[in-house]
Amino acid sequence: MSITGQEGGQMALIDSERETAERETAEHNTAQRDTAEHAAAARNTAEHGAPESLKAAAQLDEIAALLAGKRVVILTGAGMSTDSGIPDYRGEGAPKRNPMTFDQFLSSPQYRQRYWAGSHLGWKLFDSARPNGGHTILAEMEAKDVLTGVITQNVDGLHVRAGSNRVVDLHGSMDRVRCLNCGQMYARVSVADQIDEANPWMAEPDAVSVNPDGDAEVTNWHDFVVPACTVCGGTLKPDVVFFGEFIPKERFGEASDLVRASDALIIAGSSLVVNSGIRLLEQARRRRLPVVIINRGITKGDSRATVKLDAGTTQTLTALAARLLP
Repeated sequence: MSITGQEGGQMALIDSERETAERETAEHNTAQRDTAEHAAAARNTAEHGAPESLKAAAQLDEIAALLAGKRVVILTGAGMSTDSGIPDYRGEGAPKRNPMTFDQFLSSPQYRQRYWAGSHLGWKLFDSARPNGGHTILAEMEAKDVLTGVITQNVDGLHVRAGSNRVVDLHGSMDRVRCLNCGQMYARVSVADQIDEANPWMAEPDAVSVNPDGDAEVTNWHDFVVPACTVCGGTLKPDVVFFGEFIPKERFGEASDLVRASDALIIAGSSLVVNSGIRLLEQARRRRLPVVIINRGITKGDSRATVKLDAGTTQTLTALAARLLP
């Protein structure tokens, strides 16, 4: 059967319209896909930082290959919590300050007034901080038996709040208070209530400069009433290791046990200036364990690391977990 010129023209027109419609549909789908991918990339950047560069991806692949199938323990420092709004002592942009030493705290009531006034205001903001993506992914890695546990130099309690179960608070935790006389332990919340009752004049300022140890800079501390032990009237102190104070032997022993039970060590967000971190690194090195350091800027352990990655903790640990988790 032959096709007339008019019929052929109509079929050509129909084919042309079909091609146009198919092209427009394809362009629309591509635009929608590009928009969705752009939105997903934006969400990922907001949650985890900038996308991996080729160099960073290669380094992460190298680290993942190094750690694959191994029981890993992680040591975290102040850089782990900067994404939760808690500043770093020594990182880029960290303010210059001289934290109170243990000897100063013991030496006079005035030092204790100044410390507790600042610590009380700082703790309220400190306590309102929430775990970031790095804390959360470590809890997931522990739950899936990739991590044996977490050793932290931080006193913010964010690892526990994120869901990590085996956590060694190397330098203590701000949510506990201890009597130096009788040893009675208190929840920080109960001591905070005691402080509020004894110091009704004390209103939280609009802006408090919070430090990594939960302290804050305060000037009007002279009238502050310091909390006392309700059991013996003794001196109360947050259950944290002050500068010039030794880490309890049994606590460091728990950290050492975790390193001994592991096949590799990650150090994240620590400059390793504090000696306890170096001791754990050396323990791992003596056993010839792979040591991976993730930190912005130099650390005292860079030359001793198997791999050093100059990067933030949240984005890096999230990307590393994507390679290691089953």
